[in-house]
Amino acid sequence: MANPYWPFFDLKVRTPLVELRVPDDDDLVELANLSAKGVHSPDFMPFNIAWSIVPSPDRERGVLQWAWRQRGALSPDDWRLEFVVVKDSQVIGAQGFGAQRFSLTRVINSGSWLGLAHQGQGVGKEMRQAMLHLAFEGLGAEVAYSAAFDDNLASIGVSRSVGYEDNGDELSPRGEDAVGRHIRFKIDRQRWLERRRDDIEIVGLDPCLPLLGITAAAGT
Repeated sequence: MANPYWPFFDLKVRTPLVELRVPDDDDLVELANLSAKGVHSPDFMPFNIAWSIVPSPDRERGVLQWAWRQRGALSPDDWRLEFVVVKDSQVIGAQGFGAQRFSLTRVINSGSWLGLAHQGQGVGKEMRQAMLHLAFEGLGAEVAYSAAFDDNLASIGVSRSVGYEDNGDELSPRGEDAVGRHIRFKIDRQRWLERRRDDIEIVGLDPCLPLLGITAAAGT
């Protein structure tokens, strides 16, 4: 039965390998438990904020609070959609993207993570392509941005493999007390269309559009 108050709970993006869905609280608990099993090796920090090395149970609690904040703060002019990545009925990671004044700019920024045990299996590329399909095909985005530290070769490889182009760099906080070189990436609508897949399905989008400041589904 469709959710009449928070239609995002019915929003899903499906590929032959994974499903992205907006998590309910049961999904979030599963995601929090996944974070406790590790997101990266102990000697590497891929994030600006070192949330992934906070001791339990604060790490898991932080995963829940982050997702709840995104729900509570969502408005048509400023929103972020956080999805869990599901493979074989198991939550294996998170993929999010957001925008400010999307109806005007048609620009999104994204971020993601996978549980350590699920990395190196092609899932990162698949979930990014699912997210881009929703952004460009479903919402009518014109440009998508992403970024990664210059030694995060896995993330950089995913970005380039799905069509992102280098878009400069910047120095950015890294963890608690370090600074790193962030490589910026962008992909525009035309470049995405040249690589567009026809095996990705979007379910439950239309009722969500007004809450994102969008009057109608985009299509191509």
